[in-house]
Amino acid sequence: IVGVALLIAAALYAMSNLDLMPIGGTATELEPRLLWIAVAAHFVMGMLMAFGIGLYAPSLILLSLLGLDPRLAFPVMASACAFLMPTTGFRYINAERIDLRIVIGIALGGIPAVLVAAFVVKEMPIEPLRWAVVVVVLYAAALLLRAAAKKGVAAA
Repeated sequence: IVGVALLIAAALYAMSNLDLMPIGGTATELEPRLLWIAVAAHFVMGMLMAFGIGLYAPSLILLSLLGLDPRLAFPVMASACAFLMPTTGFRYINAERIDLRIVIGIALGGIPAVLVAAFVVKEMPIEPLRWAVVVVVLYAAALLLRAAAKKGVAAA
């Protein structure tokens, strides 16, 4: 279901990039009604993340479709995950389903990634960044749909 929803969201965002749909994507803040929609949606996405569905792509597309500049959506998305991951991570640590080599690799890789985001992404022109959001969301949708198809074949 989430994979199909991401495909639809990517299509809507691509349509807005092609000026076929009137969605901004340049706002530096959300009006209160849209902010509450984003907060409620992030609570739902946070619950889904605890079940193994990612938050990055759905958050990016939601905030962008609500009209927020994608450059501003990145820190919101990253902060939501930063607050969520420690609480959900305890379950994996207690179940000993964690590979510390991967954790250390991701943590160390995050250092240059933050520098790239801080000095490169914020200076990028908005148009390529908007299309990069579409690509990331399509990739996430493809991963979810492929995993669902494999489970369907295994069940049959």
